[in-house]
Formats: sequence, structure tokens, C-alpha cells
Amino acid sequence: MDHHLVTFVTVAEKKNFTRAAEALHITQSAVTLTIKGLEKEYGVKFFDRTNKYVRLTKAGEVLYHQAKEIINKYKQTKRLIDDLSNSVEGQLFIGSSFTFGEYLLPRIVSEFKESYPLITPDISIRNSKRIITRLLRHELDVGIVEGAISHPNLVIQPFAQDEMLVITSLKHPFAYKNEVYLEDLNSEKWILREDGSGTRQTIDRLFSSKNFSPNEIMSFGSSQIIKESVEAGLGISIMSKYAIQKEVTLGTLHPLRIKDNPIVRDFSYVIHQSKFHTRIMDTFLEFLNTYPFSNFSKAFDS
Repeated sequence: MDHHLVTFVTVAEKKNFTRAAEALHITQSAVTLTIKGLEKEYGVKFFDRTNKYVRLTKAGEVLYHQAKEIINKYKQTKRLIDDLSNSVEGQLFIGSSFTFGEYLLPRIVSEFKESYPLITPDISIRNSKRIITRLLRHELDVGIVEGAISHPNLVIQPFAQDEMLVITSLKHPFAYKNEVYLEDLNSEKWILREDGSGTRQTIDRLFSSKNFSPNEIMSFGSSQIIKESVEAGLGISIMSKYAIQKEVTLGTLHPLRIKDNPIVRDFSYVIHQSKFHTRIMDTFLEFLNTYPFSNFSKAFDS
């Protein structure tokens, strides 16, 4: 791997030459010489440096993103070559959107580890938009997202379905109902996930298809905050049945289906469109494709 790029990326991320040297186990003067050599080679400054800070210049930002992709490609190539001679072991970098990552993935990974103890999952939980960004930068082996995703450089494969339900507090006038028409909810205050999340994308698509325009929408970046807010009576929301199982079981939230309009979406895994896959990744995807999602609660399937 190109040590010049590794040194540059480490300085950019540590924002300090001394800390970069410590992380790389080399001297600070060696770091300084490497950066000066890169700047001389390209004829530009990559860092603005003072006694108080080290910041990337515009040219530095360009090199940083390119260098990260090159380094990740090096790592991926090494892992592919290692696959030819080694057993199924090593790190698996998984990125998942919040609903799947917080409420389903932990159990799936635990069972996967029982079958493949030599594989070490490294899991990042972000919204769907950020997962796709990290995949395109080769920072992840596989992403798991919710809702509709498309990209020419990615393969998107649905592997499970999710139903989304309206949730209210127990004191809400609709708390005694099991179903409600969408138009009956027009005057409600809606508490929804932020733009960029798969959950929000599904809800926006539903509202658009029904020409439904709520009077008030609040956006939060956490499913837990949304559930707490609905419990407190601040408004209503739509969430995955998997995200509200505990609250419904404990009797702190009330679920509603929308009449004549079930809200169903796919969970999909996303990988690079390449014929070269590590055995670790293929093993995980096979496990995911055959996983019995009926293992999860059937509380909402009746």
C-alpha cells in the first residue's frame, strides 16, 4: 500500500502531525517530509498549517477523497487474494439503516457468529443515504437499506419485507381502533424521521401517492425519540412493526393499520456491481437470504 497516501490520510483525519506520527508509529519529521514530498510532486499545498490548527485546502479535500478510495481498494484486493488460500475468516464491514440495524441486525449477526466464529463483523448504523455513500467509497462490504434505492454501480437485492404501522399514544382518540383511513389523520401532528432515511422515503412516497398533506410535520433523527414523543402525546407517527414491538407488548404505544392501504416495503442488501466478492461477504449474503424472519415476533401478523 502507498505509505505516502496512508500518511496523508492519517494527518487529514487526526488534524495534527504529532498525533498522526503516533498513530503510524513513525517520527513527526518523517510525516512532515512525506507531506512536503506530496505537495512538491503535485505543485500545490494540501494543508493550511499554523500553530493552532491543520486544515485541508481545496486540493487537499480532493486528494483525501481519492486517497481514501485507493486505500480501500488496496484493502479489498488483499482480502480477495487472501480468500484464495485462507479459510472463511476476517472482518466483514456491514452498514445498515437504522430500523434494520437497531432492531433486527443484532440477532442476525449473533446467529451468524455462532456458525462462523472466525468472521468479525464491523457494523455501522446510518440512514440509507449515508450507507450508499459509504458503499460507493468502498468503506463497506455490504449495505442494508430500507425502501427504493437505485444506482448504476450497485446491485440492490430485496431479501425481506417490512410492514409499517401508524402509532399513537394510549390517550389518543384512535387508541381504541385497529384501522383508520389516511384522510382521518390529516389534522394530526406527525413526528417523522429525517430526510435521507429509508423510513421517511417510504412515508413521503405514501403521502405523495395519496395527495396527502399533513398540517404539521416534525422531523427527528432517532426512532427512540420519535417513540418517546408519541408516547407523551406530542403527535403520531409511522414506524416499522419491528421498531415498536417492545412498546406495543408493554402497552405504551397503540398501532393502527391504514384501511385499504397496507404500508409494505423491502429490506434490501446493496453491494458493488463487481464479479469479485470475498468469501466472507458471499457467506453472509447466503445466510441473510435464507434467514427465517419468522423468528421475529408475529405480534402484528394477525
